[in-house]
Order: sequence, then structure tokens, then C-alpha cells
Amino acid sequence: MVEQLVEQIETRFAELEREMSDPEVIADRERYAEVGRAYRELEGAARLAAEWRKATDDAAGARELLVEGGDDSELRELLETSERRLAELEEEIRLAMVERDPNDAKDVIVEVRPGTGGEEAGLFAADLFRMLTKYAERRGFAPEPLEVGDGHYTFAIKGDGAYSVFKHEGGTHRVQRVPQTESQGRIHTSTATVAVLPEAEEVDVAIDPNDLQVDVYRSSGPGGQSVNTTDSAVRITHKPTGIVVAMQDEKSQLQNREKAMRVLRARLYERALAEQQAELAADRRAQVGTGERSEKVRTYNFPQDRITDHRVNVTVHNVEKVLGGELEELTGALEADERRRALEAHAAET
Repeated sequence: MVEQLVEQIETRFAELEREMSDPEVIADRERYAEVGRAYRELEGAARLAAEWRKATDDAAGARELLVEGGDDSELRELLETSERRLAELEEEIRLAMVERDPNDAKDVIVEVRPGTGGEEAGLFAADLFRMLTKYAERRGFAPEPLEVGDGHYTFAIKGDGAYSVFKHEGGTHRVQRVPQTESQGRIHTSTATVAVLPEAEEVDVAIDPNDLQVDVYRSSGPGGQSVNTTDSAVRITHKPTGIVVAMQDEKSQLQNREKAMRVLRARLYERALAEQQAELAADRRAQVGTGERSEKVRTYNFPQDRITDHRVNVTVHNVEKVLGGELEELTGALEADERRRALEAHAAET
């Protein structure tokens, strides 16, 4: 069974390698992007398949030598190690071939917004923004602010596999603590919402320029020279859907327009996924909820110095450390839960 799977991986990976160097494929931008994505998605499985081949050869060679030469402690150790690794590889290869989220390899655009709780909700949104950008840096990704201000934070996280890591952060995050503005020492409960959108490439979303209404205006926030003296801010309205994206952080109208288009493409892409696969890919409203206190994916409790992720019922301590970007224990539990559910679904289908 596993050998057939390995052969399928090897055959498909060889086909993709040939297509990647085919001049006709290279000349077709959309086709080349599609082949490139398929190649990157299969690359990990191909490495596991190659390791399985080597471990199989090592085990077979050790068995043959043991039969010919009698007992040998080094050969027996090699055989045991190879067989143990083969058992591990079988599980890893099956898991690698479970249908994964097609967006996992993409960059992401993250939107953090205050929920309920007034000023404290805005402060918590800022904490989440810092936590996610620091975690991105710890994982070797590149965070890129797009629009920051008034408690609202829109930023990109770039790097191979960014969506696979950050998609678990989407939802309503709840904090329980004594706000800085609280004179009586009472604990307040506030929320902030996080939306994680796979960043769409131009080949993913076709946008008709005639469907766009582009307005330019003078930036209203603080900024450097010329930011508030020229019509550099851009607001783009996608007329068919009513989606509106505004950007004003850059001095250049062109730069603000480019950032706005990136966010618009991501929102349209996520909207299309939600329409096509409503049961598998929740839209933004389902992901972040309404921001009410009762809707939560994770609670940050400062008095008890603990964080609980309600989706996997995992609790960790040291709130300040986690808000400083050390999210590995939580995201590891979420990724393990995703793998478990994927394997269960795959087993049910087969």
C-alpha cells in the first residue's frame, strides 16, 4: 500500500519537474503559477518518499548480510533503526498526501479589529498585532504593515506556508485583566477580532477595472512631509460586492493604491472560496464572529496568568511571554488537531 503511494508521489513529482522546465509552460503565466504551486505542495512528500526508499534499501541490505554472515550487532542495529524509521515514514507519507488546504502555502493578510470593551478593546487589538508580528518574525516570516491606526491593524505576513501557520489565529480573542484606566482595580473582559485572509495573486482573482470606483483624498492622520498636504489617500470600492478598502499610510497615491488592491484581492478571493466551499472555508464573518464576549477562540486571563485555547482545550501559562510572540505551544496543538481531523476524514473516505 505504502509502496504504491511512494510510486505515485515519485511519478507525479517527476512530471511536475519536467513541466517546470517546459518552455510552453513557462510562457503561460497562469499555468506556470499553477505548476509551481503543485510542485511546492508535493515537495515535502517527495522528500519523505526518497527517505522511505533509502530506509527500505538499508533494511533489505542489512537483512541480506545478516542471512549471509550470521549475527552482527551493528547490522542488527541498522536493521532495527531502518524498520523503526520505515514505520514512522509510512504515517508521515500518508499524512503528507491527505488533501491539504490549497491556500496553506500562500502569504496572508491579517486584519485585527477591536471588539467589545471600548478603549480596552483597542489596547488589546494592539497587543494582538504585536504578538502576531513578533511570532511571524520568530518563525522566519516577514510582517509588512499595510494600514495601522485607531485600533485597527491590517498587515501582510510573507513567506512560504504563512497561511498554514496563521490561519488558526482567526476568530474572537478575549482578554480578562485590569485596564490601565481602571482606578478601582476591577477586572474587565474585552475582545478583539482577527481575520486571516490568504493573499491572492493576480491569477487567482480577476478584477474588472470597470467594477472599481477609486476615490482619492487628503490623508487625515499624522505623517511625514506631504502626507497631509496632497491627495495621496486612496479608497477603492468594488461595486459588485460593495467591499471598500481605504489606505493612507504611504506618501504616494500609487503605493496606497497598490496596498488597497492587495487587500481587496484577498477579500474577494476569500469571498469566492466561501461561496464555492461554504462547508469547508468559512467566510470572514463566520471566522471573526461579531466580537461579542461569548464568541471566543482563545482567552487571555491576566490575573491567573493563563491562556486557554477553547478549540483544543489547551491551557498555557505566562501571558506576557505569549503576547511577546511565543505562540509555539498553542499553534502546535492546533496544527496537531488539524492533522488528526484530516487523517480521520481521509480514513472515513477510504
